[in-house]
Amino acid sequence: MTTAPPPITLDDVRDAAARLKGVAHRTPVLRSRTLDALLGAEVLLKCENFQRVGAFKFRGAYNAASRLTHEQLARGIAAYSSGNHAQAVALAARELGTTAVIVMPEDAPRSKREATAGYGAEIVTYDRYAADRVTIAEALAAERGLTIVPPYEHPHVMAGQGTAALELLEEVGELDALLTPVGGGGLIAGSATAAKALLPGIRVIGVEPEAGDDTKRSLAAGRRVEIPVPRTIADGQALHTPGELTFSVNRRLVDDIALVSDDDIRRAMRFAFERLKIVVEPSGVTPLAALLAGRAGPLPRRVGVIVSGGNIDTARFASLCGDAD
Repeated sequence: MTTAPPPITLDDVRDAAARLKGVAHRTPVLRSRTLDALLGAEVLLKCENFQRVGAFKFRGAYNAASRLTHEQLARGIAAYSSGNHAQAVALAARELGTTAVIVMPEDAPRSKREATAGYGAEIVTYDRYAADRVTIAEALAAERGLTIVPPYEHPHVMAGQGTAALELLEEVGELDALLTPVGGGGLIAGSATAAKALLPGIRVIGVEPEAGDDTKRSLAAGRRVEIPVPRTIADGQALHTPGELTFSVNRRLVDDIALVSDDDIRRAMRFAFERLKIVVEPSGVTPLAALLAGRAGPLPRRVGVIVSGGNIDTARFASLCGDAD
């Protein structure tokens, strides 16, 4: 019996980092004595809310799009996303001198739709509870000759996302655990690939909203499990099943999945704002929520956290933080 090679390796992540140099931001790592004291651990926050487009997604989108041929770029790019990947592909397309068509759910946050349009993309909306975004995007791509840059189900996208963890480890050195949000699984797949290659003993923990625990269920079952489209304030994690390619990585490298409630998320958003002085969107704050709510298990000495994004408008941010008890 032969074992298939992994979709990406540390070399792929390093190659992506070289391609992103001078294009993506090298985001800051924050520390908080208050947070460390609360958790009894040294917590290092890799703040991708300061990345271009306000989220880690630019890393993977640009790494993938920049490798397209001149002919593909001339015809344009398509993508599907609830918001952050949409903005990332739109900006990557603009940087590369091409156009983008983005399939977005009609209930995507207004700020994300407006930002995507602001980068020059054409937006096609759909009902996420009644239609399939991949089918819509594939039909558009076939009709117009576009190349799809998916949000996570692509080796170059996964490798690009992994550069966030690579940068974190280059800056802070050895970590005992790394926490990331989990949606389709691209961020944690890329992060785990880099982290486990550099630090074989590190624990990689993903965090999902309770209503969207498709990856946790899939890891427990040893196969991809489908759930109803989740209803959660963490819109970037409202997926019904993990990606096939990402799951092939995560089932090997991810040690555990923690779950957080919407109330946990609200409290973490408010903590990040009041004590860390940063604005984080619901999907981006789930790892911090897991730590603050004690849902990530006993903590080792040094813990890395990827804060994946901060795209949220002021009205929604105020409403969600005001709902935190």
